[in-house]
Amino acid sequence: MKEHKNVTLVPQYLRKFSCIGSECEDTCCVGWRVDIDKRTYLKYKQVKNASVKTLLNESIRRTRKNATEKNYAHIKLDDNHSCPMLTKDRLCQIQLELGEEYLSNVCSSYPRVANIVNGTIEKSLTLSCPEAARLALLNPEKMEFDEIIEEADKKMALNGVLKVGNEAYNLSSYFWNLRIFSISLIQQRRYSLADRLILLGIFLKDVDRLVEEQQHTAIPTLVDNYHTLIEQGSLIDSLNQIPIEPTLQIKFLKKIIDIRLLLGLHHKRYLQCHADFLSGIGFSDDAPLEDISSRYQSAYHNYYKPFMDQHEYILENYLVNYIFKNLFPLGSNNKCMEDYVKLILHYGIIKMHLIGIAGHYRDSFNESHVITCIQSIGRVVEHNNKYLSYCLELLNTLDVNSLAGMAIFIKN
Repeated sequence: MKEHKNVTLVPQYLRKFSCIGSECEDTCCVGWRVDIDKRTYLKYKQVKNASVKTLLNESIRRTRKNATEKNYAHIKLDDNHSCPMLTKDRLCQIQLELGEEYLSNVCSSYPRVANIVNGTIEKSLTLSCPEAARLALLNPEKMEFDEIIEEADKKMALNGVLKVGNEAYNLSSYFWNLRIFSISLIQQRRYSLADRLILLGIFLKDVDRLVEEQQHTAIPTLVDNYHTLIEQGSLIDSLNQIPIEPTLQIKFLKKIIDIRLLLGLHHKRYLQCHADFLSGIGFSDDAPLEDISSRYQSAYHNYYKPFMDQHEYILENYLVNYIFKNLFPLGSNNKCMEDYVKLILHYGIIKMHLIGIAGHYRDSFNESHVITCIQSIGRVVEHNNKYLSYCLELLNTLDVNSLAGMAIFIKN
């Protein structure tokens, strides 16, 4: 039977990715709930291999509340929060003894993320995987994308579906205008990354205004106007007038991190990053916030900024990957600024950690520390919708979910 093939849009780095297995410095088999799709669950019920069958029967539980075809069952983690299928050599016993075709959709797909836009499949990688993070982030060239032809993936774990319409007064009709502009702006290296992010916020605020005024058809003209303003450098003076608020920045971001710690964490790599961050800014419970802020800014100017002046492409690549992976700026709903707030929330958490970590390692601060930090935060933040909901609620309560509030997270 002839295999069906799909046209798939991918960032170029994805074509180089393959799991490095037991050589990986982290593992995706510890600390996460492992959902089992219905098809795989029924397949496990037919397993004849005695040792694996016993382990499966002991470890797999039906999901009784809000079960779907995707999360029909789940694997009960052991006391160390590890998947019981993980061997001493940090390999999957199911794959070793039964073959890759017996992996669940989630396990088979990770760290690949798939979306469908008007019938076209888009794939990228989530950076909670160390190897994925290295491939996506450490290329100093601008991230580029290819269309490839590949066999249909029956186990593809679908993240989102977006139908781009052609109705003049439907925001989704302008998705490609908005996404292409967002990526091109983030890759506009004549501006600092902070300025690029603030410009993106100003632009998306204008988009939301046009939507509210039912002027959707003006969006392409708005995009063209911003391209001209950015090329001419007309907005640089306005960007320079935005105040820097390091005390407010660290106050808000520390609250956000504290929420994550209160929810419980078992990921050792992130906990080490968090400890290094606190050490790098000399944090203690009884230290005045102004003193902590002063040390935070010192770490920024003396260690973080000199490094990032040469390696800002790492965070640029992170942002471009985020935009592509999350169908930005229409990943959540038809309010672009809501997607923007989520983007800046992720960026702000990463940047604050990196500033403290740079202060801890000082002149030894390097790419490896950055990859470890971004990958670890990917694990404990990006994969936890409950935590993200708490953070967004906090920003709303503190009234910093506006463009002015987001600038606090961006500028140092």
